[in-house]
Amino acid sequence: MRAFTLEGKLAALLFTGVVAASALAGALGAHWGVGWLAALVAVAVLGLPAVSMAHLAITPIRRLLRALSGSVASYRDGDYSLSLASRRRDEIGALIDAHNELGQALRGQRQNLVQRELLLDTVMQHTPTALLLVDPHERVVYANLAARHLLNDGKSPLGLEFSELLRGCPAEMRQALAAGNDSLTSVPLGGSDEIFHISRRDFRLQGRPHRLYLVQRMTRELSRQEVAAWKRVIRVISHELNNSLAPISSLAHSGAELARRDDREKLPQVFTGIGERARHLHDFIAGYADFARLPAPRCASVDWVPFVDGLRQHAIFALRGSLPEPAGWFDAAQVEQVLLNLLKNAHESGSPPEAVDVRIAVGGDQRIEIADRGPGMNATVLAQALLPFYSTKRSGTGLGLALAREIVEAHGGRIVLANRDGGGLRVTLILPRS
Repeated sequence: MRAFTLEGKLAALLFTGVVAASALAGALGAHWGVGWLAALVAVAVLGLPAVSMAHLAITPIRRLLRALSGSVASYRDGDYSLSLASRRRDEIGALIDAHNELGQALRGQRQNLVQRELLLDTVMQHTPTALLLVDPHERVVYANLAARHLLNDGKSPLGLEFSELLRGCPAEMRQALAAGNDSLTSVPLGGSDEIFHISRRDFRLQGRPHRLYLVQRMTRELSRQEVAAWKRVIRVISHELNNSLAPISSLAHSGAELARRDDREKLPQVFTGIGERARHLHDFIAGYADFARLPAPRCASVDWVPFVDGLRQHAIFALRGSLPEPAGWFDAAQVEQVLLNLLKNAHESGSPPEAVDVRIAVGGDQRIEIADRGPGMNATVLAQALLPFYSTKRSGTGLGLALAREIVEAHGGRIVLANRDGGGLRVTLILPRS
């Protein structure tokens, strides 16, 4: 049932008043002997002008409501250019003025928003970090210039399915993007290996879930950080040498003076002090020397069962899955050194011992994976974890992961660090089979 319009309601109200007045006039006329004919004449004479007055009174309000309805529909469609014209100085005019002020404010906000979007798009298009946005239907809806050049040969991937875009990427990049975790991985590009930091962030855009992938080239940054690390270690070595050589020199001078006086009673104490400082200096230098003179790997066939049993003698871990049937091919001593260091890190991360996992797979390459349930690594630590002498531990030398990287790369392989869903870190050694 259709509701009454404002005009109809107002006319009915006026007409009801006229009928009531006419009824009263008829009653009085009957009392005075005029009768109901006078009442009917009063209804006809007064009712028609009342309806006409209602129409005239409601017409500007109807026009205003139609105009407001049209402007609201325009606002809903994102068009804020409409304004209502009026010369009225009553309440309706005040309402129209308020509406026009609202439209002007919305137009100003829209213009500022457009300018900010243009600025943001300019910044995002020219940032060296590749940005890729994927909608709930797994289609690419945004890609900046870096993403186009890195992932699609400079062409726009808008509208492509994410899986289709991945098929054109190098295998290492495809695996890292498909994993969806923050990771640091090496990808062969242009005849050399490039290191990328890959991360994914989930958020809602216009009420729908989207995924944003960020791919940052870290090769130059790592090189710069390595130079800074070498400068830092030179300062550390110089400081340690001075701390050891100064007392040695002092003790040697004291020993010479005691010998000149023929005071042999204190000479053993002097020689003991010199020996202690010399041993400390030797142990300090030996750690860095081992890193500097890493021998070339001597690859040979490795039976997985005794190799894993050897690891179990030094560290606690759970073996996930079965061991591969094909034998491994690598320098067993060097890879064992890497894995023991990674297992040590996994236990020191605060992970429960039973949550430290080892998984081994052999296919086109050899993959040895160590995973824990510690806190993982934030983006800063993840980007610098493989640098020599970088450590978040107070007593750490920063050589563990750097040495692992050197050994794996000497085998012709690569090492991948990635945070795990639900917390923890996964370190994967990828070694060639020959």
